[in-house]
Amino acid sequence: MTTSVPDYAPLCAAPDRNPRGPRSPFPPLACDTHAHIFGPAETFPYTRERIYTPPDSTYDDYRKLLTALGVQRAVLVQPSVYGEDNAAMLDAMRRFGPGVRAVAVTDPAIAAAQIKTLHDAGVRGLRFNVVDRRENKNVVPVDMLRAVAARIAPFGWHIELLVNVDEAPGFAKALADIPVPVVLGHLGYPKGGARTWTESPAFADLLRLLDGGRCWIKLTGPYRISGAPDVPYDDVDAAAHKLVATAPQRLVWGTDWPHAMKKKRMANDGELADLLERWVPDSRTRAGILADNPAALYGFAPGERMA
Repeated sequence: MTTSVPDYAPLCAAPDRNPRGPRSPFPPLACDTHAHIFGPAETFPYTRERIYTPPDSTYDDYRKLLTALGVQRAVLVQPSVYGEDNAAMLDAMRRFGPGVRAVAVTDPAIAAAQIKTLHDAGVRGLRFNVVDRRENKNVVPVDMLRAVAARIAPFGWHIELLVNVDEAPGFAKALADIPVPVVLGHLGYPKGGARTWTESPAFADLLRLLDGGRCWIKLTGPYRISGAPDVPYDDVDAAAHKLVATAPQRLVWGTDWPHAMKKKRMANDGELADLLERWVPDSRTRAGILADNPAALYGFAPGERMA
């Protein structure tokens, strides 16, 4: 099906459709905590308000990736191109069955009955994206998040934020009294890039939040913060090492598949998976980040895995 692409929603590159496995095999019950389902667009059309247009990257495509990587659990994250319409993600959840969780996007005023319905479908958190928007970028809506947290806390859910932490004034203070875990993607997603990230006051604040149990960090999307043109994105190493040294028990890993809006060479997902060994040389710590930590954060039952 051919569709016209609006000027404001450029077409993204597709992921490498022939993924290989990681150099060091992942442990049993390894979990990819950050992936998106796109399409098929003719069945699940994208919102007109989107700022990019992804190529279809469907359940079948993602299942192929997980098999190649040796991953037995996964967490789907609602992408901005679908707004609050979680239909594509929930359809994939039904097809996966056990071993998969999700992070949804909804109206902040979501009612308890709707939360229960999503919970039964496998959702374990709500996502708020304050980066991919046309206005008020990196403005953290503190009062709204507190209200949302009060609604979702009885279900054991968390809040996931996509935010450039280095450009979000008062971020650490904003998290101080939110009564649910807060999960941050892309190592804090510094707008200023990875090379100077560890020298930023915001990074020091982030380490204190992490050490104090106020947040979790996803080791995802290194290409989104790196100034390097290609793997291994070595300017990300310092931030990753400091995060691991501070609180490895609150770190999780994810593919960020299918790498929407990636403007650098589209690396194979096996190459990207290999970076975790670079960031976390100790195999026991790496196994915790891949399996034990996501089991705790997303509520996987002992031994639960994809069929």
